Amino acid sequence: MDPHLLRTYVTVARLASFSEAARELGYTQSAVSQHIATLEQDLGAPLLSRRPVAPTAAGERLLEHAGPLLLRLDAARADVVRMASAPEHGLTLAAAPTALTPEAVAALPAAGVTLRVLPRDGIPAAVATGTADLGLVDGLAAPSDPLRLPDVAPLTTHGVGEEPVCVLLPASHPLARRPGLRLGDLADARWLDAPDAGLPLPQLRAANGGHGFRPALRYEGTDVRTLTALAAAGRGLALLPRSAATGVPGTVAVPLTHPRVVHRTELVCTGSLRGAPAALAKALGAHA
Repeated sequence: MDPHLLRTYVTVARLASFSEAARELGYTQSAVSQHIATLEQDLGAPLLSRRPVAPTAAGERLLEHAGPLLLRLDAARADVVRMASAPEHGLTLAAAPTALTPEAVAALPAAGVTLRVLPRDGIPAAVATGTADLGLVDGLAAPSDPLRLPDVAPLTTHGVGEEPVCVLLPASHPLARRPGLRLGDLADARWLDAPDAGLPLPQLRAANGGHGFRPALRYEGTDVRTLTALAAAGRGLALLPRSAATGVPGTVAVPLTHPRVVHRTELVCTGSLRGAPAALAKALGAHA
């Protein structure tokens, strides 16, 4: 398939409009219509209904393939450009909020850094497509086990840190005086669903055999302080790395004692590093 036609189709499907897609892509509306007609002829199936504009069943299936295909093409272009260009003095780091541990922040150069705090799942794609030189991702894992990342491009990961995890409770919570907590005992508690600011609930479910941890409130942001304020106000529990959970006013951070998991942080990059990215990786103590 011609990637230009595929990108046109994805844009029309996303905007549900031929005219809006034409404006975004810089084409005429007739050119957009011709792109869709050519793609439909190539595949031998209608991809869009016209009134209203919406994907057909075949079009929905194509959309499932189109995102990863176009991302992989963008990643390939960025990788070649990165290799051919002269090394830059600065660097752009994409990081999940809880991956910015005190050790990671201390390792940043004094100048020349652009820090982008992104949702956890978007960091590998940012590195693959060249919008970030390096990424810092994190999550729950058994000690020394690597994280599972989406397969968006040939990426290299280096472990840069592990620390214990804690359940963040309001100071008045009945469990706040416990010396430790078992995750399975909290499966029916009220939890904060904050996939981009804390450790995501699906990771807790996976660690607990795949069940429990229904959310009481969903927070769609990346500010860890907002998440901890919600926990302090009793809106739900949160699981956080010890460094992020300790010292929050109005809360108690109780260590998780079972299962035996840690908060793991990994550096994500493409190929061999040089210049500022290589210096940061060394400062972080990156190891394969």
